[in-house]
Amino acid sequence: MATQNNHKGITRRRFLSGLAIASAASVVGTSLLAPRKAMAATDAVTGFNGEVLCGSHWGAFRAKVVNGVWTETTPFEKDPHPTVMLDAVREVVYNPARVKYPMIRIDWLKQGYKSDTSQRGNNRFVRVPWSQALDFFQHELNRIQETYGPSALYAGHTGWQSVGKLHNAGTMMKRGISLHGTTLGKMGDYSTGAAQVILPYVAGAMEVYEQQTSWDIVLKNTDTIVMWGTDPVKNLQVGWLVPDHSVYSSYQQLAEKVKNKEIKVIHVDPVRNETMKFVGGEQLPVHPQSDIPLMLAIAHTLYTENLYDKEFIANYTTGFDKFMPYVMGETDGIVKTPEWAEKICGIKASQIRELARTMAGGRTQLVGGWCLQRMQHGEQWAWMLVVLAAMLGQIGQPGGGFGFGWHYNDAGTITSAGPLMSGFSGVTGVDPIYNGSFKGYAKTIPVARFVDCISNPGTKIQWNGSEITFPYMKMAIFSGNNPFAHHQDRNRMIKAWTKLETVVSIEHQWTATCRFADIVLPATTTYERDDIEQFGNHSNKGILALRKIIEPMFESKDDFDIFRELCARFNREEAFTGGKKKIEIIEEIYNGARLQGRGIGVRMPTFAKFWEGDGYIEFPAGKEWVRHESFRNEPDLEPLGTASGLIEIYCKTIADMGYNDCQGHPMWFEKEERSHGGPRSDVYPLHLQSCHPNNRLHSQLCSSTDFRATYAVADREPIYINTQDAAARNIKSGDLVRVFNGRGQVLAGAVVTDDYSPGVCRIHEGAWYSPLEGGKAGTICTYGDPNVLTLDIGTSQLAQATSAHTAVVDIEKYTGPVPEVTGFNGPTYETGIDPLFPAMDK
Repeated sequence: MATQNNHKGITRRRFLSGLAIASAASVVGTSLLAPRKAMAATDAVTGFNGEVLCGSHWGAFRAKVVNGVWTETTPFEKDPHPTVMLDAVREVVYNPARVKYPMIRIDWLKQGYKSDTSQRGNNRFVRVPWSQALDFFQHELNRIQETYGPSALYAGHTGWQSVGKLHNAGTMMKRGISLHGTTLGKMGDYSTGAAQVILPYVAGAMEVYEQQTSWDIVLKNTDTIVMWGTDPVKNLQVGWLVPDHSVYSSYQQLAEKVKNKEIKVIHVDPVRNETMKFVGGEQLPVHPQSDIPLMLAIAHTLYTENLYDKEFIANYTTGFDKFMPYVMGETDGIVKTPEWAEKICGIKASQIRELARTMAGGRTQLVGGWCLQRMQHGEQWAWMLVVLAAMLGQIGQPGGGFGFGWHYNDAGTITSAGPLMSGFSGVTGVDPIYNGSFKGYAKTIPVARFVDCISNPGTKIQWNGSEITFPYMKMAIFSGNNPFAHHQDRNRMIKAWTKLETVVSIEHQWTATCRFADIVLPATTTYERDDIEQFGNHSNKGILALRKIIEPMFESKDDFDIFRELCARFNREEAFTGGKKKIEIIEEIYNGARLQGRGIGVRMPTFAKFWEGDGYIEFPAGKEWVRHESFRNEPDLEPLGTASGLIEIYCKTIADMGYNDCQGHPMWFEKEERSHGGPRSDVYPLHLQSCHPNNRLHSQLCSSTDFRATYAVADREPIYINTQDAAARNIKSGDLVRVFNGRGQVLAGAVVTDDYSPGVCRIHEGAWYSPLEGGKAGTICTYGDPNVLTLDIGTSQLAQATSAHTAVVDIEKYTGPVPEVTGFNGPTYETGIDPLFPAMDK
């Protein structure tokens, strides 16, 4: 490692010299495009044999290792409902998409930041030594800070890259880069971007990530559960930490109660989803994006039939008197009757009235998901669900009220009485070397608008009551994060991407983000390093050792060492490490929980006994809990975090912002495009859902070849289509189809099913972008990335969140030449003896 004495690091002369030498290596003829033979798993043999306890977003497991090779995966015996996705975890280490070596895009290696950025995505890279790759990285950090200042350097994107309290990719990036200089950051996330902004104004908290009422209490007290646009049985397979899956026993009990007619479950969803199949119940197949008219009509019925709780409205809410004139048509001339709603949402007026009466006739638990707030004006749906719960008057009662997190992180399990572990901090307390002025540009931008920022620097937008100015973004760093999966309108994104001078991606899989990067650094997977994590998310059931299963493959390094070595180049290595080794930090994290445990009467063994022993400790059970109970019991002493301390049906704070697309109370706004008679449905009649997948975590596991084959259709991502819609297009299950609209086109494999209502289709998000012609906007995606088709506009001026759920398409049977899928192999680069670095090729 070449450590610099000067904090500026690599000199301009040395940098250009390196480019000149590298350029000679990059023009060696057609052999450059030939793929290098992949290293076999046995090449990394260390001789270790045994069984290793580890964990993942899909659960805990035991890995069998033979001669240093991971051969089998067995679910952890403490997991009562392991997911089949554990079968794919081993493939994360061993698959053709593995990032093996530090790589530099060829034209960037020739010309640096003046490269032809339209070549990004063509997958042509050159292998370089770690020392040179990190020199390039540091040089670009210096250049951007000195030439443009901190607003031009974007290092804010984060994702679900890995579990572990130490090796969090986003934290490592924040800690390392912030020691170098301040940067442009992001606000919000793609998962809950609209709800997390609106709900603090309405209900006093973000709500979406919080623990929910204990399932035992719900099962004992509720009469009706309304699952509104949510599929917890599917989504609870994964967790932010290591899920224990204990919550599935509650859904099994719920299924028994539904079968015995003790609890009624109503699914407001155009799809007969996995939860409905598991627990049973009735379906209300509302037309996509028309939930607000349905909700307003329910409110109209509750009001006109005198079914709402006047006492609760008077004592626990504010603004009801400003909302009801809108419902009754006094402000806009449109009375929000069930008959009015029927024409938009497709649910008969009689059914709407019956639903309202059922909800008011007993204890009702409203269970909201996240998909519906990911549409244009998604704030309105989250707001309106709280309003309906307030009108029913059961918020804070056992088995009543609302919740937005039931499908996430084992929600509804009982939280243990054990301590919580902290993680490795992204903050060091050491001043950065570069701390320049942002010159009036925003220091943070809404994450779902970051392509807008690249495309339209200098533009002013509204966000959450403030005006922000997009800076001129010139460099972006992504660590364990794949924006080419979660951002919308892929072709628009590709066009914007050419404006960036340098892109760095730190990854262990050759995602599309890597292919569109200039510098790619190979990171280890979770399974090639030691770490520690909670077992159970909201349940916090215990602590699990995440022991290294195999040695790091190829030339991969963990994020800690990558950023430690980068920081060494500008004399901040000790500030980054805190003077500690990795195992010492893991022990420190454990001991922090151990000390906390003493204070609450929970004894934990020493770290040595824990780490060298079973590697798992379990905490005593906690107590049942009712969400919002303290507010209901003592609203004066336990107020909500809203301006009034009450539920805000009308919010003056939002009204005073003056936004035409998000006003003082919930409203129905027509969408830019909508199926079932809505705008653009005459051209593209089918609504495209792109919700969470059943066989992945976003884009993770998509590169797992053998596991992907268990659900792929015609070697592509499945598209689920209704029987009537398929028959009208002469499509049958197994056919290769083209899905298209004005934004792009993809190939997918048809699955024809009556689980989907007519006019509704679905491609799960996270399918890898696999362009027929890499780097070319408009080319067909050969695998089925739905974000080629989705709309990239903000939900409203309030949240500026993703509107991925607002998308219409058409489908036709594909009859042209069938292209190979392009997205799941590594790059094309020099084979044989490398003329620049012969010592590297062994």
